[in-house]
Amino acid sequence: MTAVRQHDALAEAYQGITTVVADLTDADLQRPTRCRGWLVDDLLLHVLADAQRALVALASPAPGPADVDDVSYWQAAPFDDGDAGAAHARWIRRSAAAFDRPSGVVRYWCDTAPAAVRAAAAADPSGFVATQGHVLRVPDFLATLTTEAVVHHLDLVVDLPDAPGPGPLATAVATATLDGLLSDEAVRPASWDDEEFLLKGTGRLPLTERDRRDLGEVAGWFPLLG
Repeated sequence: MTAVRQHDALAEAYQGITTVVADLTDADLQRPTRCRGWLVDDLLLHVLADAQRALVALASPAPGPADVDDVSYWQAAPFDDGDAGAAHARWIRRSAAAFDRPSGVVRYWCDTAPAAVRAAAAADPSGFVATQGHVLRVPDFLATLTTEAVVHHLDLVVDLPDAPGPGPLATAVATATLDGLLSDEAVRPASWDDEEFLLKGTGRLPLTERDRRDLGEVAGWFPLLG
């Protein structure tokens, strides 16, 4: 996918989350998500931290070359595992609770996400950025942000049955990431649609016995990312 398309995908991913949360009541923002222990406003704050990270990275170009791409980024180090993951989860819950009302997180998101998208549009597509200890090409960095936003969009709406899902362009980036993690030697079962692939590929849904038969030894690779 070209750099322009990566920017479009990120814009669609972030707008998709905005569409879900913009008109939620404070009660709905306190509904559970797929992320254990996190309510909707907690998870939104976590994704907002990604948008903030995007602003910092895109405003601070790094010298190349890249040491990871949009796929190997997810393989390079564990994310949110162990003590660090638990500490981050506590920080998110406490930070979200510090707002006067859950809708305060939404206002913060609605200010920050469009700014991150504008920064992405203005970034040099041939440039590099540094983030979380790695250097990526700008288009690959945008793809990682899009993938995380799409997966967390699905997490956000688990108890919001009328909410729309992520858009097709953003979803295509996220599924391409999982396809890359499967490698050229394996493919997802033909019976899976994109949402099922994303939920099972990230461990949100368990593999069934049929899935394991269809995947064979590849089933041992799951989840592909957390």
